[in-house]
Formats: sequence, C-alpha cells, structure tokens
Amino acid sequence: MKRRTTSWWAPRAWLPGGWADGVLLQADASGHWSAVTPDVPTPPEGAQRLPGPVLPGLVNAHSHAFQRAFAGLAERREADADDFWGWRDRMYQVALRITPAQLQAIAAHLYIELLRGGYTQVCDFHYLQHDEQGRPYADDPLAMIWALADAAATAGIGLTVLPVLYERAGFTQPTLRPDQRRFATTADSVWQACQRIGAAGRPLLNAGVALHSLRAAAPESIHRLRQLAEGFAGPVHIHVAEQTAEVDDCLRATGQRPIEWLAAQGLLDPRWQLVHATHTVPTEIDAVARSGAAAVICPSTEANLGDGLCDLPRWLASGASLALGSDSHVTRAWREELRLLEYGQRLALRQRNVSAAPAEGQPATAQRLWQRMQAGSGAAAGLGAWGLQPGARADLLVVDEADAALRGIPPSHLLDALVFSSPGRPWHSVMVAGQWVVQAHRHPQAEAVADRFAEVMAQLWR
Repeated sequence: MKRRTTSWWAPRAWLPGGWADGVLLQADASGHWSAVTPDVPTPPEGAQRLPGPVLPGLVNAHSHAFQRAFAGLAERREADADDFWGWRDRMYQVALRITPAQLQAIAAHLYIELLRGGYTQVCDFHYLQHDEQGRPYADDPLAMIWALADAAATAGIGLTVLPVLYERAGFTQPTLRPDQRRFATTADSVWQACQRIGAAGRPLLNAGVALHSLRAAAPESIHRLRQLAEGFAGPVHIHVAEQTAEVDDCLRATGQRPIEWLAAQGLLDPRWQLVHATHTVPTEIDAVARSGAAAVICPSTEANLGDGLCDLPRWLASGASLALGSDSHVTRAWREELRLLEYGQRLALRQRNVSAAPAEGQPATAQRLWQRMQAGSGAAAGLGAWGLQPGARADLLVVDEADAALRGIPPSHLLDALVFSSPGRPWHSVMVAGQWVVQAHRHPQAEAVADRFAEVMAQLWR
C-alpha cells in the first residue's frame, strides 16, 4: 500500500548545510522525512505554509527527570561552604521519596517544558530504580522506567531511556551508601532492562545503557556490560571527569585520569557519550576524537553545581562529536544552554566569540555551536540520521518572528539573535515525528500536567 505523504513549506529552513530559502518538507506515514527540497518559491498545492523560519529539533542528551523536582530548591547555603557533594546529599533526600506516580507527573511537566525549549528527544540517564526501601518493585522492576515512558507519551516527546549501572559508592567503597539504595543495579540487570525497553514497541521510545561513573562501577562490571552489549547499536553513556575530586580519586585508584583509563581499556567507540568531560587534558580530548566517541556538555548544571568549565576551544578544534544536555534541569531550553556555554568561556578567557572559527570559514559563534550539537544529536540518542534531511525523524521548530528579541534582526543573523538576544519567547510550534505537539505556543496537555506537577511538589515539599 502506498504511504501517505504530508507536506509543509517553510519560507526558510536550517538544512545540514545552513539556511535555505523556500524549503518543501515531506514526511511519510512512519513520521520520517521522505524529501527535503530547497528553492521551492511558493507552497505547492496541499502543502501547509509554516508561519516562520524552521529549525530542526535538538536532542537533550543528558537528563535526570526526577531532579526537576529539585530545581530552584538548593540555592541557599547554611554552612561555611557548599559544593557538588553537598548538593548531591540533599538531592538524594528527594530521590528517596519519589514514587512512580509522582515521577510520571514530574517528568510529564518537564518534557512539555523541554518541547517548549526546543528539544524534541530526551535521553534520560535513569538510576532511580527501586522502591523507597531499595527493593525491586514487586509488580514490575521497571515501574520507574514505565513512568518516564508514560510521561513522554503524554508530552509527545521522543525518549531514550538509559538504565544505569550503579553498584558502589566510590573507588574504595565496594557497596552503596544507605541513601543510594534505590540505585542498585548490575551489568546484567541493566542489559535486561535495556532489552525490555527496546522490545516494548512503544512509539518514540528506545533504549541505550549507561554507567553512572568510574567511581560507581567496578572495572569487571564495566567489561561485563561491554560484553553483553557487543554488537548493540544503541548509545552508551557515562558521567566522567565532572569534578576534580573524581579525577584525583581515579588517579589514586587506577594511576590514570578517567578518560585516559577508558581509552586505555579500549572501551571508547562511536556509541560512547562522555557526559560532562569537564576536567580533561589535551591528550584525552584527542583520544575521544580518534575513537569517534562524544562529549555531552551540560552548561547550566555544570555552572549551578560549580563543576568548572570544559576546554571548549580544544573540544571544537579536535573535531570530536558534541551534544548538549540539561541534566538537573535548572534551565530547560537549548538557547540558554548554548548562551551559557559560550559566555562561560568569555568570562574565563576574557575574549569574545570564543567558539567562532573565521579561519575555517565559521565566523558565527551560534552557528558553529549549533551545527556541532546538531551533528551529535542522533548518535547521542541512538537514532542515526537527525535534522531536516531524508531519513531523519520529522521533527522541527517554528521560529516565532513576533518575538521582541527578534524584531528587526536581518535574516542572516537570526540564529545569532536566537542564542544571544534574550529573553525570548518559546517556539511558535513544535513537531515530533510529523505530528504537532505545540501549536501557536500551546500544548494541549500543559495545564492539566502543570496542575498535577504542583500537587506532587506540594506532597514532596510539604
């Protein structure tokens, strides 16, 4: 049977090579682009004319959905000092209380926010596994994962679930702490969860695997998971080199820095997504680039937690694949993440347009960052092709040209203004897999979902 084709026409659209005028976008019945044709001067018969320029959606490559319930609630200091480790202990107290029903409400609200922030796929680095006592849920050990999947279905966002290997509290601690009891997994249980998610057949849902960190997974378990995932095409994520203390601990335990250890073990390949990768040396960045692995940078969370700044110029120059994440969700829009990513470098180096590369024909800071994050999106979520190109999922964002921050901006500088002129309104409309999930700034479930989120927040923080 011939597949139904749906068509849209955009006055301008961001294709893999940059802006193009008069772009006809055609999607097949599976929700993927069947044809993307530039230089079509007017909308053909049957094609819907879009109300503004169009960009592809972005993959949010690192998310802890439950931490949305903690955003804005750790911004006071009662002791002489505060750092990542103090924040983590407070976050655990939230993690110990959340039920599957509460997680579904939190995640549904978050996922709608992410859609409105320009993300059309989210990778949830999922380690909140068991009940409040640390026991597998009796009805289904994956109860928390299905809560995330149900939330994503309510929102209409694509979801990559990454069950996490988490088995010890540190390099010299063979077991978990009591307040980490809900996180306990093994390489085999992580792989089994990944297989169940993949076999569920839910629309817009897929799976990869993750290791919490080198401090939280023993070497033999890491190699066991690698053995189980031999031939698996999905993504493999890991927190790495986020904190200087983690790097120091790894050096004491192994004699090597975290990324250095991963490379020396022969683990890195194009499936691997190294989340944060903040504290690196040039040889580690070069090793990542050679392997085809990627770094996932989470600017707002890294700033919020005081992690530090990555060596962004080196990452960009290396050619390594890059992706973007919002992690703890203190912000939920990629425009803010890219702005903060560049501004952190400007503050540290006392330079402007650090990410631009005029000698390489890339003088526009926003464009260079956007292209690199777009290019790394598909691999981060295990989806292959990504963007406005045939074979990729039919996702797009419609720019709101009535946004006060964009008024009077020349078309050639639209992306610059989207990133660096703020604040800006959410996207006019958002499409996922050929279906509108936001139209004219409205998500049909937003109000009811927000009300339920408020109820859950009252329960958690009463």
